Formats: sequence, structure tokens, C-alpha cells
Amino acid sequence: MKELIDNFLLYLSSQKRFSKYTVISYKNDLSSAAKYVLETYEIKDIRKISFFHIRSYIVDLMKNGMSAKSVNRKISSLRSFYKYLIKKSIVDKNPMLKVISPKIPRRLPDYVSKTDIAILFDSISLGNTYCEARNYIIMLLLYNTGMRKSELIGLTDESVDYAQKRIAVVGKGNKQRIIPITNDLLTKIRKYIQIRNQSFECRESFLLLTDKGKPMYPKLVYNVVNRVLVSMATSTKKSPHILRHTFATHMANNGAELNTIKELLGHASLAATQVYTHNSIEKLKDVYSRSHPKA
Repeated sequence: MKELIDNFLLYLSSQKRFSKYTVISYKNDLSSAAKYVLETYEIKDIRKISFFHIRSYIVDLMKNGMSAKSVNRKISSLRSFYKYLIKKSIVDKNPMLKVISPKIPRRLPDYVSKTDIAILFDSISLGNTYCEARNYIIMLLLYNTGMRKSELIGLTDESVDYAQKRIAVVGKGNKQRIIPITNDLLTKIRKYIQIRNQSFECRESFLLLTDKGKPMYPKLVYNVVNRVLVSMATSTKKSPHILRHTFATHMANNGAELNTIKELLGHASLAATQVYTHNSIEKLKDVYSRSHPKA
């Protein structure tokens, strides 16, 4: 079964052009399922895996406290894997066809308030060292563009178009989208690049690098953002994705159309963007004070 998984992962990276981190996620999901059916049912032949075994695996994940969102990601990985196996005529039955994904409770996305964002960016700057400059640019890019962590890591110097004042991002499914950026951000990116080039003689082609001049990786981006948010923001979550939610929420609260936010975020459908139609308490207070006769 390992060989089939390895072949599928190669297909994702070479033909589908999925990012390294997306392929790693698929590998973890499929390896987890393969390990379960081997240890629980002693199944080594993929053709012997049925809907019963898949359902048992999903139930086990949920019994062990895995969130519906994480379970759905594993189900999605298995669905893609079985589509590949059917296409290659490796199996003739798809046990995933009967699988129903658990419903994800709809929660309003956590985000950083405008006040906290202003305080946050007043407290950090390009600084005097490479790490200070890089960390500052990471925070600026995530909040000003709403890009994903993986998209940030994939940026190169060529991603930034100074003449057109925009940045090209490669998102999910290797799809490129263009995000406009401000003159102020462009100026700070230029200054950051100067500091970076002075810090490393031989460097990678990526825009953002580690302390040693190597390509960035997800955990490092998380740590950078987490350290800043822990010290400043009042939101309960401190991950890079919070800045994506914050970008979208602030855009929505300032009157941006949902379709515009969808395009900027790189969402495949409008349904994923509709969660940002919620109103912040600040906006509700503003509308109330302007609209209610007794306010």
C-alpha cells in the first residue's frame, strides 16, 4: 500500500503541481488511514478495504477527539486518492462514494480588532537586524493581503510587481491570483530586501528566508506570528490564519463587496467567503448610534 501512496504523492507533486506542504498533508492523511486498517484489520491489500473499514476509521478519529474540520480533510485526501486509483484501474470499487462528511459547526472567525492591529503595528518595525525586518514584513504581508501561510512561504522577489503595485500569489491547486498592495508596503518590501541582501551573500530565490538564509517553513511563520500576537492581541487564537480572517473582516466591515473579498482570498466559491458577512461589535455599535432615535 505504501508504494501506491508514494506513486499518488508523486502524481500530486509532478502532474498536479501541488506544493510541498500540501503533498506532506496528503502523505500524513493517507499514511494514518493505511496504518489504521493494517493494525485494526490486518489489511495490506488496498482492494480489500471497504466502506465498512473507512467508516470505522472515521469513527475512531472522532472518538479520539479529532475536530470535524480535520476529519473532513482526511476524508478529502482519501477521496482524491481513490479517484486516482479508479483512474489507474488499480481498484474497481470506490468505498468513499458512500462516506458522508461530518458537519462542521459554523463559528464566526476570530480576528484582531482595528484598535489592536493599530497598536500591534505601532509596536514593531523593520528594526536593525534581518530577523526584525523579516518578521515585520511577514506581519505586514499577512494582514495587508490576506494570503495564506503557504502562499507567503512561496513568494519570490519576482512575485512583487513594483510598477503595477501588486503581488502575485500561487494558491491552492497551483492557481495564481493578483493582489494589489500599497505604496507604503512596496517601500517597506524594498527596504527589507536591502537588509536581507546585506545579511546573506549566497541566498535562495525566495523573498522570505530563515535566520540562516534558507527557505522559510510553516512552523517558523507560525512562531513569528504567534510571538507578536501573544504579546499584543486580545484574540484567543494566535496563528497566521487569524491575520487572514482579520484582513477579510476589516474589508467587509469597511464595505467591500463579498465577491471582491472572495477574489482577494482566493476562495473557490462564495460560500467560503460568506462567513465574513458577520458584523463586529464595533460596527454594530456604530450603526446603532447612527440609526436608533434614542441612541
